Amino acid sequence: MDLHDQPPATPPEQPPPDSAGVQLQLAVEQAPVGIVYLDREGMVLRVNARLCQMLAIPPAELQGRHYSHLLAEADHQLVAAGQAELLATPGVAQKNELRWRAGDDTLLWTHVTRYSVAGTEGGPAGQVWWVADISQRRQLKDMLQLSNRALAACSNGVLITSATEPDYPIMYANPAFYAMTGYTPMDIMGRNCRLLQNGDRDQPGLATLRHALGQRKDAHVLLRNYRKDGTLFWNDLLIAPVPDEHGVVTHYVGILNDITLLKEKEERLTWQSTHDELTGLPNRTLFNQRLQQAMLRAGQHHHAVALLCVGLDNFELVNESLGHAAGDQMLAIAAQRLQQCMGEHDTLARLGDHEFLAILGAVDGAGDVMPVCEHMFVVLAQPFTLAGHPVHVSASIGIALHPQDGADSATLMRYADLALTRAREQGGARYQFFAPEMNQRTMARIGMEAALRLAIARDELRLLYQPLVDLRTGAIASVEALVRWQHPTQGLLAAADFIGVAEQAGLADTIGDWVLRQACRDLAAWHAQQLAPLPVAVNISPRQFRDRLLAGTVAAILNEHGVLAPALTLEITEACLMQDSGAGAASLARLKALGVRLTLDDFGTGYASLSYLKRYPFDAVKIEGQFIRDIVTDSDDAALARTIISMAHHLGIEVVAEGVETEAQCDFLRRNMCDLIQGHYFAPPVTAGELLAMRAEGRALPPHLLRIQKQKRSLLLVDDEQNIVSALKRLLRRDDYQIYTANSGQEGLDVLAQHAVDVIVSDQRMPGMLGADFLRKAKLLYPDTIRIMLSGYTELQSVTDAVNEGAIYKFLTKPWEDELLRGHIAQAFQIKEIADENTRLQLEVRTANHELAAANRRMEELLLLKQRQISRDEVSLNVAHEVLQHLPLPVIGMDDAGMIAFVNGAAAGLFQHSGALLGNEASVVLPELFPGAGADQQPVHQIAIAGQRYDVVVYPMGERSASRGSLITLSHREEP
Repeated sequence: MDLHDQPPATPPEQPPPDSAGVQLQLAVEQAPVGIVYLDREGMVLRVNARLCQMLAIPPAELQGRHYSHLLAEADHQLVAAGQAELLATPGVAQKNELRWRAGDDTLLWTHVTRYSVAGTEGGPAGQVWWVADISQRRQLKDMLQLSNRALAACSNGVLITSATEPDYPIMYANPAFYAMTGYTPMDIMGRNCRLLQNGDRDQPGLATLRHALGQRKDAHVLLRNYRKDGTLFWNDLLIAPVPDEHGVVTHYVGILNDITLLKEKEERLTWQSTHDELTGLPNRTLFNQRLQQAMLRAGQHHHAVALLCVGLDNFELVNESLGHAAGDQMLAIAAQRLQQCMGEHDTLARLGDHEFLAILGAVDGAGDVMPVCEHMFVVLAQPFTLAGHPVHVSASIGIALHPQDGADSATLMRYADLALTRAREQGGARYQFFAPEMNQRTMARIGMEAALRLAIARDELRLLYQPLVDLRTGAIASVEALVRWQHPTQGLLAAADFIGVAEQAGLADTIGDWVLRQACRDLAAWHAQQLAPLPVAVNISPRQFRDRLLAGTVAAILNEHGVLAPALTLEITEACLMQDSGAGAASLARLKALGVRLTLDDFGTGYASLSYLKRYPFDAVKIEGQFIRDIVTDSDDAALARTIISMAHHLGIEVVAEGVETEAQCDFLRRNMCDLIQGHYFAPPVTAGELLAMRAEGRALPPHLLRIQKQKRSLLLVDDEQNIVSALKRLLRRDDYQIYTANSGQEGLDVLAQHAVDVIVSDQRMPGMLGADFLRKAKLLYPDTIRIMLSGYTELQSVTDAVNEGAIYKFLTKPWEDELLRGHIAQAFQIKEIADENTRLQLEVRTANHELAAANRRMEELLLLKQRQISRDEVSLNVAHEVLQHLPLPVIGMDDAGMIAFVNGAAAGLFQHSGALLGNEASVVLPELFPGAGADQQPVHQIAIAGQRYDVVVYPMGERSASRGSLITLSHREEP
């Protein structure tokens, strides 16, 4: 039987107390310690008042309880271990420190002296416990032990010195102090703390410390201390006096904190706050201080200060080609080299990504500055070895002088930067002194930027439209939207007058969005007027193109105005694609997915245009106007245009020529299969109203400029003798030719530039240019012409060379026989018409090939979209397959013929004894799933498998997708 469960023992009957017993009982009750009387088994028989007070428990609740209910559980074993010995040796005391449970469940530390009391027959009758309250003493002991452990564990050094003995000897040091200083107790005990300064006595903190010790006050100082091995460490020291119970200071305690790392970080941060970390040069803060000092000295000594802004010209190219690490290396090397050019009173600093500022502190004028600039060019001219590659670097330098250019540092720096900009505008690799007109130009730009911001807010922007004409039909095929600014004082400004300012001011996106919205608004208005569809092209700026939300913005604007996507063409310049080809491809794909048309604008002005036509899904390409300007007189431009047209057509891409100003340019483009032209020859940019009027009147190109047509025979007569020209015109008038005349070779070239000519008849001897030379140039520029020489002078060598070169088809002599000459010219026209017919047939074939290539390109784009959709569907299918495979619910998939096409893991486990399932008829291998006839089971029914009941649900597929067949799921049915 457990002692804890025994009933309280009944105390033995006692004889009536005598007077001595009463006094003893009174003494027990008034004893200053608690007294408890227990029987042999440890049950409480009696307690005195002191114990009840100590525990705050009334006697009735203590009597009859086992001691284990009154002591802390952890002390039970301690008491039980001595019980047997205690009861066996009456009169022998056992002493323990035990914790009692007080009435409020707190633990009370006590010192307990236990005795056994002899019974009447000599054996032990019970126990007497003397209980003394030692809570305060125990608390002090615990606190002392905790203090000692805390001092030992403290990461800061702790010292205790005497305040009553001379020289404040050290009496205690904790382990952290020894670890911090390297000293041992034998080194420091009884010595003064000054041994830590190692003779470094010239410190402000020591004076503060001595004053605090003299005043018996605390102190907080920063000291340079030294370890036993002599190494320096910074000590953040806090000392405090320790008084005794009478208030007399007997000791000092010192807390030492090693802040060496913190001090080094502070010094590093201080250095970093004034220097560029990459190059070690002064930064803007320190540079401004140096510039102020240089300007002050200049005023005192009556000399000038030169401020040089040095910019590395090809830094971006190094960064893009070799990486940022190579760019940083180049800056560091450039800083070292430029530092060689600095004098004693000069300062070199780095302020921008690839710009340095130099202060020449004592110059008399520009003559002292130019040699320094030349020296900089020389040191930078040496090749830089970056990432294993030799790289050559040039620099541009802008210079401003104090006091003549600017009286304060801010103005001086701004003017030097303006001069640097001017140096770069002039091609770079040069130095430029500041001039007042630079500031005037900048102020004008700032003024225009402010006015442009107001123009956007005041709705001063206007949209004009320039037609694109189809060379096959001559009709307007589409228009390009061009923004204009209706300036309140300067009138209508072209985009070239303000777009550059807008890009620098970050307004290009805002203007681009406005153009896109206004163009869609006009498209919607034309549609509302039931006009024939007229696609509109809108230019996209590089910054707009980099916006990942561009496709979403375009889609939202189209939806807002109810405009179909094919009615909108977005023109993307090559500059947009060069910055990030990967992101560019993704952006073009998103735009193409909307259904809008894409045009590559400014084709031929960049570095990789040819590859762009193949890599990206453009519908059209625009030949830059600078290649059209001299297309009829410059063989290189003509060859380039032909190449672009041919290449684009082979890829199924339309070709637009912009900047077409003359009929001759249009005719050249017509003959070389260009698709569309745009330019002032047909129409300048016009308002929406003017465009509607143009469409209403059916304005179109004249028939002779259409791509495939038959023209009247045209003949050019070139002779310096006017009477010869007149005679020839009279002779040939009956043949119904379109006759043009010229009196020199140059006039003949001018006529050819303006009119389409089939046959040329030229004299040989003419002033300024021989006929043979004229016909050579005509062959080079207009190889389709038939060239005849009619001359009375036979310069054999020149003519023979021209014939051999193919420049002359026939050589006829003067005077001529009329009918024979008419016959030769008629034969020349027949040859030309045969060649034209071949060309016409070739044009028709090329047109058909172009249309076929365009169709193939559209099919390829559609196929690519389908492949991407299939790829996405495969990913979705794989995800769905994985989900179903790991679903704890058994799932079986059947095709529309009832064959099992899919079994997930749970179903395979459930039907593992049914053999092979995949590819077999479900009703045969799993007949339990089909209580009805075959696979025509009910959509929901119940079955029993291995003693478990399941709800079987059949889901027919194909209601929301192209899938066919059905899914069967089995869910365990819990019995009620």
